[in-house]
Amino acid sequence: MKKIKCIIVDDEPLAVSLLENYVEKIPFLELIFSSENPIEALEFIQKNEADLVFLDIQMPELTGINFMKIVGDKMKYILTTAYSEYALEGYEHHVVDYLLKPISFERFNKSVLKAQERFPLDETKEVNHFFVKSSGQQHRINFEDVFYVESIKDYVNIKTQNQEYIVLDTLKSLENKLPANFIRIHKSFILNLDKVKSLSSKKVILISEHEISVGEMYKSNLLDKLK
Repeated sequence: MKKIKCIIVDDEPLAVSLLENYVEKIPFLELIFSSENPIEALEFIQKNEADLVFLDIQMPELTGINFMKIVGDKMKYILTTAYSEYALEGYEHHVVDYLLKPISFERFNKSVLKAQERFPLDETKEVNHFFVKSSGQQHRINFEDVFYVESIKDYVNIKTQNQEYIVLDTLKSLENKLPANFIRIHKSFILNLDKVKSLSSKKVILISEHEISVGEMYKSNLLDKLK
């Protein structure tokens, strides 16, 4: 399934949080950035590729209409606002839909299905990275750089060679975003098989000088994968 890379721009924190929650529920959407500051969003777009913007029309620093004029039609837009009088002004050829606050999930889902029809079903480009929000910032992480992912209560710790990213997410949710070389080896660990050095008789994986116990119920699947 082709992922539509989207960003959220809204000066209301609660609106951003609601849209983030909605996006997470849609399998074909990938949230790569969200901000309450449209200027910050413009800077992100200049350096990164995105497909779809959930854009508030009324923002103090920069209106959504002016935001679209700056960015142009290289992206699609779903406009959001509490003011119905802006609806007609917002409809241009690169505007997919218009959402009036408060936004229900049912209405949101209809809108993103309409957006999905605007994007070609192109599976030729292999995705080699994903985005996570950690310490208040969006981070791009290459799959090949990840050693393992560990569940810590309501958070996950994504371990790479030089850094750890603590993310508010579940192991199950993140597992669905990872490629086939990542497998669950414990109720609290997902492992990148490409980083495995050895498997000892004590059911321990040696990976980047870390030892991770293998859960009994996951051992058979792990051995099959290693073959």
